Amino acid sequence: MLDVLDIQPAKPLVMSTRERVAAFDVDPQHCFTPLCPEELPVPDGHTIVDALNAQARYARLRLGSKDAHPRGAIWEATPEAPALTPLASKHADRYWPRHAVPGTFGFSFLEGLPEPSQYDYFVWKGVEADMHPYGACFHDLENQLSTGVIEFLRAHQIQLVILGGLALEYCVKVTAEQLNEAGFKVVINLPATRALCPDAGRDALRELAQAGVVCVTDLAQVIAS
Repeated sequence: MLDVLDIQPAKPLVMSTRERVAAFDVDPQHCFTPLCPEELPVPDGHTIVDALNAQARYARLRLGSKDAHPRGAIWEATPEAPALTPLASKHADRYWPRHAVPGTFGFSFLEGLPEPSQYDYFVWKGVEADMHPYGACFHDLENQLSTGVIEFLRAHQIQLVILGGLALEYCVKVTAEQLNEAGFKVVINLPATRALCPDAGRDALRELAQAGVVCVTDLAQVIAS
């Protein structure tokens, strides 16, 4: 887990009661762990299950999301277009290894997490071959086509959202930014997330903290029991 003791939130920690809290499991899929080395193996990505389940106990609602990508997507990396190189497309900004194809082991959630049908709200993202979003609140990179997450949270009068999942500097970060911009208090639960690249993960946490997102190792700091 990243050491973020030097990262200070941009605003004071605000306690909230469980009734106004939602927990969000962002893409905790096998494809983002060392269990799928040919996809996008996040170091120690398979070790976050207990922390995700623990954060859910602080919340009234539990949300989840999955990447769900078709084979042959326009962003699939090739020898001529290696992973992470830029892609000039409206809804996909870079090339990635093939990952999270429905029906594969990589697509499935980590063992010990609920099935999608057991969540209070669930999102599948990136289903279209020309779209590769990161955040779970919008289907597109321009944040125009809602997945319904923000509307669902508002309808249930949620004030604070706890986030964990994979990977920290991509889908977790962007989801946090989207929720923060929508007016929710957002907490990154550090034991429940891992970064693809530690340096990029630290940069992401600093950017989030500067935007007012709270990053903690102990949820008791911000959630009233």
